[in-house]
Amino acid sequence: MPAPKVIKTDAEHAAALARLMTLMKADLPAGSKEESELELLAILIEHYERIRFPMAKPDPVEAIKFRMDQQGLSQKDLIPFIGSAPKVSEVLNRKRPLSLSMIRRLNEGLGIPLDLLLQEDEQPAVTVTTP
Repeated sequence: MPAPKVIKTDAEHAAALARLMTLMKADLPAGSKEESELELLAILIEHYERIRFPMAKPDPVEAIKFRMDQQGLSQKDLIPFIGSAPKVSEVLNRKRPLSLSMIRRLNEGLGIPLDLLLQEDEQPAVTVTTP
């Protein structure tokens, strides 16, 4: 196998994945050249995939719903962070934006990263028609 190198094409990616799988199935001795190759291939593959297949961040409401699912929370459990039950419902149904104080409480209380909560909502494109 040639020495690992930066992956630039889908074909190189496929070959690197195949080699990685082969190495992962082997019982590699700790500290061996093959173990180092496995670690390097994993890093190179992860780098290529992050560039080739970027993942969009979830919007704030999806981040809240994900955390609710992770922690088994109900809408009622969000009242201390968002406010009243109607406010929680409005936020989760995208009828009310998050306020700065809500964002702070959700971050501090539920550990939802600020960068997810502070994303701006996408505004729909406006089309102008002339008669």
